[in-house]
Amino acid sequence: MLDVSSLISDRWRLALFSITRRFALSFAFPIHRKFNSITAVRGLYRKERTDHGRQPARATFSVVPKPDNRVRVAENPSSSTGTPPPKFLDRVRWHLRVKRYSIRTEQAYIDWIRRFILFHKKRHPEQMGEEEIAAFLSHLNLDLRVAASTQNQAFSALLFLYQQVLDRKLAFITGVERVRRPAKVPVVFSRSEARSVITQLHGDYRLLAELLYGSGLRLMEALRLRVKDIDFAASHIIVRQSKGMRERITILPDRLREPLRHHLQRVRELHQADLARGRGAVYLPFALERKYKNAVRDWRWQYVFPAVKLSVDPRSGETRRHHISERNLQNAVKNAIRAANVSKGASCHTFRHSFATHLLESGSDIRTVQELLGHKDVSTTMIYTHVLNRPGLGVRSPLDFDEPSVSR
Repeated sequence: MLDVSSLISDRWRLALFSITRRFALSFAFPIHRKFNSITAVRGLYRKERTDHGRQPARATFSVVPKPDNRVRVAENPSSSTGTPPPKFLDRVRWHLRVKRYSIRTEQAYIDWIRRFILFHKKRHPEQMGEEEIAAFLSHLNLDLRVAASTQNQAFSALLFLYQQVLDRKLAFITGVERVRRPAKVPVVFSRSEARSVITQLHGDYRLLAELLYGSGLRLMEALRLRVKDIDFAASHIIVRQSKGMRERITILPDRLREPLRHHLQRVRELHQADLARGRGAVYLPFALERKYKNAVRDWRWQYVFPAVKLSVDPRSGETRRHHISERNLQNAVKNAIRAANVSKGASCHTFRHSFATHLLESGSDIRTVQELLGHKDVSTTMIYTHVLNRPGLGVRSPLDFDEPSVSR
């Protein structure tokens, strides 16, 4: 009989032995391999990854293609592992934070959406539409008689809910439109009134009021100042993350240079005491805490006006020293206005109005005032020309033309 093996070369004999051995091992010891997979479910592109035999973990968000060649970020549906889907208001918070809305806008929008749901007997927003929105806004206008800005804020919250969260394009809502806010003349202190109100304040509140009046800062802009934002050599203050996320440079009054130096010296001692106790961390915007590991305890990033007590961050849950609460400054200014016998409906923002008005009175250029205030359009700054001592061309009243009348 012919030996078949003698007809096969040594090379092919080795290959045949290797294949036979591999098949034998696969039946005796089955090998299970897991690979990454990308699946599409209901238009969501979802990535599942397997990590060393543990349960598959899904990404926190997905990319949804839209008809106009754009994409939208959306949260994933609940997974098959039994994880419950997020609550509806938590979904709204997630979308607000993805788009980097401020925490105050987040709180306001969540409150309006909650009131909208309660007004319609706890119906789900997906079951409602244009008619329910019109009914709620009409209730605010006719029954509650809210201001125009309040109604516009509620309208913006509902538009965000349907367009961004539920991904629904609303049709024309009959009888509902954005209310135009009436133009109002700002309340302005005279120079003597501003000094008398500041005199009634003490400590950090007096220094804050002097910054509001001397630099034209908004309330939260002054409270959120960091140590690195004050430049004593150039005599200016850098305002960061202001209204509209625009940065600008404003003046540092010469009278506040020494008081600010002494104040920062006391704040540094407080910061060093916090570091000795293992604290000293401060809130950093965006992802700077991950990028700069030591910046949270760096002196340059500390607030110029820190709070007396430590507080818990509402988003991260970490204990930090935040800045002074705006409520405390508002109450202190309110009491100071009352003590100074100023009979005007003034507030902390009145110092900013007074800053712009007094600069225009002294002959400063309106474009310069616009840059110092951070206004996007000069028409916003033009409102202060209506409250000058001599508006227009110095027009006199006709009653003053005649000879002085006999005393009564």
